[in-house]
Amino acid sequence: MIRYASGHSFRFPKGRLAYSLTSQGTFVIPIPPPNVTGKLHCGHALGTALQDVLIRWHRMRGFTTLYVPGCDHAGISTQSVVENMLWRREKKTRHDLGRPAFLERTMQWKDEYHASIQGVLKRMGGSMDWTREAFTMDKNLSAAVTETFVRMHEEGFIYRSNRLVNWCTRLNTALSNLEVDNKELKGRTLLDVPGYERKVEFGVLTHFKYPIEGTNEFIEVATTRPETMLGDTAIAVNPKDERYKHLVGKKAKHPFVEDRLMPIVADDYVEKDFGTGAVKITPAHDPNDFAIGQRHNLEFINILTDDGKMNKNTGKFEGQKRFDVRYTVVEELQKLGLFVKKVDNDMKVPLCNKSKDVIEPLMKPQWWMKMEKLAKPAVEAVEKGDIKIRPETSEKIYKHWLNNINDWCLSRQLWWGHQIPAYFIKIEGSEADQADNELWVTGRTEDEARQKADKKFPGKKFSLVKSSSNQQTSNWLTPFRNVTQMF
Repeated sequence: MIRYASGHSFRFPKGRLAYSLTSQGTFVIPIPPPNVTGKLHCGHALGTALQDVLIRWHRMRGFTTLYVPGCDHAGISTQSVVENMLWRREKKTRHDLGRPAFLERTMQWKDEYHASIQGVLKRMGGSMDWTREAFTMDKNLSAAVTETFVRMHEEGFIYRSNRLVNWCTRLNTALSNLEVDNKELKGRTLLDVPGYERKVEFGVLTHFKYPIEGTNEFIEVATTRPETMLGDTAIAVNPKDERYKHLVGKKAKHPFVEDRLMPIVADDYVEKDFGTGAVKITPAHDPNDFAIGQRHNLEFINILTDDGKMNKNTGKFEGQKRFDVRYTVVEELQKLGLFVKKVDNDMKVPLCNKSKDVIEPLMKPQWWMKMEKLAKPAVEAVEKGDIKIRPETSEKIYKHWLNNINDWCLSRQLWWGHQIPAYFIKIEGSEADQADNELWVTGRTEDEARQKADKKFPGKKFSLVKSSSNQQTSNWLTPFRNVTQMF
């Protein structure tokens, strides 16, 4: 029976309701959980209204329906807004407070805005089942995150590796490709960068020369990031480029880092007609150079600290901020007579979509997920018609993305979030390399991890070190968290 506010009622014919429910099946929508970063806005109202319409329409057609409400802890975003709030109000950072006190402040923020989000959604009158309402850091959902991570590690989908990541020096964390916005520039452009008083120059190719060891010759290269020349370990040319054939196998001298000799290698990746046809190679700070570095067994030298300053590998530039060095390096090259020219160059600048900082490619030991085997059945499901994508034009985008997908970086260097259930096996008397996947185990508990370590290294003496306390899982498990609330 349905009873209306007016007092009138309507009774279904006997057996009709039960028949409709069983014959039509179920229709479920887990709300795309709003982040507890702030209050809801018109965009949330539109999305929620459309979802509610779908739920009610299916219910009217005889489906058993479920609309699951909830909120997302939004690791990077929430930590960022709380840190900004702390700085505005108290001129303090999270490090001034310490981890426990900062998490307490963040939970207070969460409680305030979670309550606000709940109130707004209820006032909108959405057809949600509030008995199933969830927050993504509730104990049962945290357990689901741990369970999924451990299982996928056991199955070989999750692994540890020292690879290039998108690093935000402002937030001090790695980001996925989806958290990076590419700003297109048409030639020389001055951009505001967080932490710098003056605008920084982008959209320019800087040409300079490297002297060739044992000769009077030079080789000219061009780069959009002159500061990265402090991490150069080679120069690459196209094997078919007649201009440089006599130099392949020789070495160039680095003008600022003593005793660093850089081999000149031949690689098909290099375009003869772009720039000078000779490319400086910085394997630890560029995705393309990383691949060349692996092919030619080059040295990988990191030149940056996590907060974007030059480290000890940069000689006299140590301690300077990366984009200040963009200018001081050029000044030093001019003094040595190695600077050639600057020319405009169209380019894309990667920006963190949270802090608007310029993303820096950095080599970091992180947790990764193999995507190829996971993407294949997702593509096949669409090709077979098991899943239909609307509008149909979006199907091409879907397939292109999944057919060209890279392994996913899971780690985030955050205090607010789910901690990765991984333990490093520190074997007594051996050198520890935290990038070595074989020296890591995962476990739902430390006892379970210890049992795995005993089995992996029988008879060895070792200690277990939990994955760094500020290393958290990213939002990759959000779908799993919501699924656990459906049934």
